[in-house]
Amino acid sequence: MKHVALLLFSCLFISSLQAQKVKTDEQDVEMLRKIYDEALARGESYQMLDFLTGQIGARLAGSPGAAAAVDWSKETMEAFDFDNVFLQEVMVPHWVRGQKEIGKIVNSKMGSVDVNVVALGNSVGSGPNGVAGKIVEVQNFEELAALGEAGVKGKIVFFNRRMDPTLIETFEAYGGAGNQRGAGPSEAAKYGAIGAVVRSLTNALDDHPHTGSTNYTPNLYKLPAVAISTNDADKLSRMLKDDPELEFYYETHSQMLPDKLSHNVVGELKGSSKADEYIVVGGHLDSWDLSEGAHDDGTGCVQSIEVLRILKAIGYKPKRTLRAVMFMNEENGLRGGRKYAELAAENKEKHIAAMESDRGGFKPLGFTFTAEDKQVERIKGWAPLFVPYQIYKFDTGGGGADISPLATQGVPMIGFYPDPQRYFDYHHTAIDTFDKVSRRELELGAATMAALTYLIDKYGL
Repeated sequence: MKHVALLLFSCLFISSLQAQKVKTDEQDVEMLRKIYDEALARGESYQMLDFLTGQIGARLAGSPGAAAAVDWSKETMEAFDFDNVFLQEVMVPHWVRGQKEIGKIVNSKMGSVDVNVVALGNSVGSGPNGVAGKIVEVQNFEELAALGEAGVKGKIVFFNRRMDPTLIETFEAYGGAGNQRGAGPSEAAKYGAIGAVVRSLTNALDDHPHTGSTNYTPNLYKLPAVAISTNDADKLSRMLKDDPELEFYYETHSQMLPDKLSHNVVGELKGSSKADEYIVVGGHLDSWDLSEGAHDDGTGCVQSIEVLRILKAIGYKPKRTLRAVMFMNEENGLRGGRKYAELAAENKEKHIAAMESDRGGFKPLGFTFTAEDKQVERIKGWAPLFVPYQIYKFDTGGGGADISPLATQGVPMIGFYPDPQRYFDYHHTAIDTFDKVSRRELELGAATMAALTYLIDKYGL
């Protein structure tokens, strides 16, 4: 009966595809089933992630962990017997955090209250003397400008805008709050501030501060900058309302060292009839230094390697050359993504699609695209093939940071899209660890990426 039911489903499914004039056939149904079966029954992504996070750990660009991850990626893809594995040299920024940060609220009623802070990535350090002063709270740059130099000079600016909890798309909420971290310290410096404290970018209410890059404006004083946990941000805001004269103290020891040589790591399955056309799947190999970087972006790296491993394991012979790329330095520079695009242009490589996994290893929901209308319509036409695997999202708008430099070469951008609701609980924190990743969800994601890669290779865009 099981075989009869499967045959009946296949017939009905093919009829549905034909009714929608989708250019697929029964072979595609069978191929997707093979892809998912291989990932779920014999998948290697979870074991790879276990080693990457547990044995190597934090992998900030320029660090020993990043160098070890490069070696591991190359050796892993060679062990899977990919047709070609090679490195791309890239110079990366080398920022180091130094000793653990200190944060304190000081007021006349309660004395000194310890709070959880971490230096923002690329921030200068305060040194052993720290930063101490009165603090002024703002929600946005308009409020900061309204205060002006008269209200800001000599003080610490506290940016306390929340990610919008009403937005279902958490990446939209992240983007809506992100400028206070990326540009806030320099904006505060314009008005003579001595420091900047930024609310962590998460909807979670907890004691784990979230780091992330800040970008200094040239020719402005570089303020030492920290992120504060959401619980402590709320505490600080309440205490400020009660005592506007309270002071804040923080101490950081971060510094930027000279650039360092690192690498992107590229693995290939060579194409047959169209070997000079490339399809890229990738993730970023670097992580922040606070944790193992499991969801950001260990999962994306191992899923990208797994795409090629799955297709090779089931005996698929691609028409086009398929690449798994481990990009270096997404977190605080994007040097790897830029170098990859630069070399692609220099070598006159024709990329017909680029896919990135950098939204965590949660349950796959589908994909987002930045491409021409006809290309998007072709991809959406394959959506019925994914219905049995509960993959429904095929929307415009999105690709990925590392593949974005390829956009100037007209390459369609595809972002793998897992469930986004928990990602920012862990993003850029000390709790982004292996135990937060579901094996089943990770394997389903790798299979979903492999399935779309197969269809793009077979039919083109």
